[in-house]
Amino acid sequence: MLPIEEIFPALTAYLRDRTTAIIIAPPGAGKTTGVPLALLDAPWLGGQKIVMLEPRRLAARAAAMRMAETLGEPVGQTVGFRVRGESKISKQTRIEVVTEGVFSRMIVDDPALEGIGCVIFDEFHERSLDADLGLAFARDSQGVLRDDLRLLVMSATLDGERVKGVLDDAEVFHSLGRAFPVTTHYVGRDQAVRLEDDVAKTVRRVAQKLTPERAETLLVFLPGQGEIHRVASILSEKGLPDHIDLHKLYGAMDPRDQSAVLSKNKPGRPRIVLATAIAETSLTLDKVSMVVDSGLARLGRFDPARGVVRMVTERVSKASADQRRGRAGRTQAGDAYRLWDEENDRSLIPFARPEILETDLSRLVLDLRLWGAKSTEGLALLDHPPKAAFQEAEYLLRGLGVLDAKGDLTEHGRMVGRLPLSPRLAHMLLLAARDGVAETGAALAALLSENGLGGKAADLDLRLEGLSRDRSPKASQARQLAQNWARQAQALIGAAKGKASAKPAHALLAECFPERVAKARGKPGEFVMANGRGVYVDEHDGLAKAAYIAVGDLGGGAGRDRVLLAASLAETEILALFADRLETRVVLERSSGKFKAVEQKRLGELILSARPLAQVPTELLIEAEVEEIRQKGLKALKFSENAESLRERVNFLHTQDNTWPDMSDAALLAGLSDWLGPYAAGKPLLSLSASDVSQGLLGLLDYDQQRHLDQLAPESLRLPTGSGARIDYAAEGGPQVSVRVQELYGVTQHPTVGPHKTPLTLALLSPAHRPIQITRDLPAFWKGTWAEVRTDMKGRYPRHVWPEDPAHAAPTTRAKPRGT
Repeated sequence: MLPIEEIFPALTAYLRDRTTAIIIAPPGAGKTTGVPLALLDAPWLGGQKIVMLEPRRLAARAAAMRMAETLGEPVGQTVGFRVRGESKISKQTRIEVVTEGVFSRMIVDDPALEGIGCVIFDEFHERSLDADLGLAFARDSQGVLRDDLRLLVMSATLDGERVKGVLDDAEVFHSLGRAFPVTTHYVGRDQAVRLEDDVAKTVRRVAQKLTPERAETLLVFLPGQGEIHRVASILSEKGLPDHIDLHKLYGAMDPRDQSAVLSKNKPGRPRIVLATAIAETSLTLDKVSMVVDSGLARLGRFDPARGVVRMVTERVSKASADQRRGRAGRTQAGDAYRLWDEENDRSLIPFARPEILETDLSRLVLDLRLWGAKSTEGLALLDHPPKAAFQEAEYLLRGLGVLDAKGDLTEHGRMVGRLPLSPRLAHMLLLAARDGVAETGAALAALLSENGLGGKAADLDLRLEGLSRDRSPKASQARQLAQNWARQAQALIGAAKGKASAKPAHALLAECFPERVAKARGKPGEFVMANGRGVYVDEHDGLAKAAYIAVGDLGGGAGRDRVLLAASLAETEILALFADRLETRVVLERSSGKFKAVEQKRLGELILSARPLAQVPTELLIEAEVEEIRQKGLKALKFSENAESLRERVNFLHTQDNTWPDMSDAALLAGLSDWLGPYAAGKPLLSLSASDVSQGLLGLLDYDQQRHLDQLAPESLRLPTGSGARIDYAAEGGPQVSVRVQELYGVTQHPTVGPHKTPLTLALLSPAHRPIQITRDLPAFWKGTWAEVRTDMKGRYPRHVWPEDPAHAAPTTRAKPRGT
């Protein structure tokens, strides 16, 4: 009896009248195979299908095979499966196991899900983009079109309450499962050696416990295919006991080899299985009693700067580590060996970030448009996509002609949506079909969408040739799939089968990734792409000497990427393929202190050709000089004293009334070409005279402002003696005048400036021009502290006039005549 069966009575009773449920059960409880079979004869199903989603092709095949075996039938009768490139279903099929991507196409093509009574989202905790969106669409369909549709969400580590937040009418069913005790060993990680060497060392030590009598399995988790091959090589070189079989398990394997790994252990033959995260859940491996966990996983992370989903190696989440550990206790007590410390275990994040936050969203945006929506608002999503990534995806789709300028789906976009490919590849395949080379385009799409096809060479021609010669089941499936895609594309556009010579594969690759067309630079093998990123191939590669290449696939790098798939291009092909994308740009280059103009023909950041111009366009010269002046500052220009005074006066008025222009350094630098450009008249800005600069500043004032400038902010204060004292408008604390106190005798009102009658700060000086007082209220000074000042001044300067009542005395600039 499967542990999951304990919830069947309550679950089946609940689903008689209710439509949505969440099932949380640990690994090994039997939910993947048990739940669909338990619901098969439910009255509410009425002979309709159950569709169950799995995150991976291998898991979908394996689940279908186990259920069919339980029923004593071959796969394809009551239970079948559909994955990309392979399908085993018939008219009798009632349970259909599909990958999440297949379901996304199913529900977009048929929102009502005719003939389907129940959709089960298995292993939902992996939070793939297709699973998230599939559930959101199914929930939408359930609310609008199919109130009888049953939806079940199943997981081992899912945060049930969070899912219930978007499935508010759902009941949560828990199964305790049947987990045997697992002893956890924290063996640590030797950072001085390669990961593969450290893992192999631990595996060899643990493998000593594998005996022929029990024929158990040691499951080893590694981040990716490369590490699996390297660990396998080390174990083979170091030697394993003769009675132990060594197996590999990863997604890109041949299906026959995958099936062999999932078979039962041979009597007397224990196994070591080196696997990726694909073995965390869903798959049943025989007699796993020990697990060695590297603590790492390889995940796809979208890099918008490079426009690619790049595979990065990261620490696993707490949930994933627990899943891996649990594999050792499904059928018996076991041991888990973790290559990290117990202290590091506490720092693991609870769950991996969902794919919707990390990946290219172009397919999501397209599916939303096909669904009739322009955003995810209102959909039952646990996490909504980042706004910036969503907008980037919309930008890409507009560039492909999938969306129009308003963001609506075009007819081309509808055809793109009909193909089971990413928008880029579907767009390329349709172009290929229009040109009569659908088969070539489909083969290229297969290479770009499936790792490991056609060999490992970077050269596209070699890879296509390798794919055509490869007779493995995986390659045969890929070729069959490509033929299906070609037929679909031809049917969509009504094109006849064409000749492969009409447009070569490398031209299609360039059309698929125009921003990755690359030009040679530096030493052989170094290139720069149209998006500005640097890439490289090995200097001994045949592509290293190409002038241009079209890049289809890239590998990681901090500052540049390794080219994994590319083809040589001729400049004439680029000019023909991207005639509507090419830009002609005139740029300036500085030589011997002078600017020279060069006309460039560009594709993005690539300069395809350049020719010098006889004359430098005035507007470009101004732009270049403006940038130079901005870097050096306004001091690079010739400012006269009058110009500086004008700036200070106007800036003072700007603080009082913002209708007056801002003449601060920042404002003048920002608007250089506007206020100074008209005075260049073909001359370099840096050669303009002080008079030109002054005229430019004055031009910022309108007629009324020029007329009222001297009235509101005069350059100097008119004194009773008839002379003037310059006003310092840049002084701290406001406009200020320094003046000998004797020249202000007779002044009874404090002088002001500006529209708000701002009092001037008067710095009163002695006859020797030394400061004696600062005031902003001259009449109060006369009546107050003047008496003390007068006494002091009279003692120091006896030959000068110091009246008792200066407000009514005559101003003077002279001392008393001798003898008076």
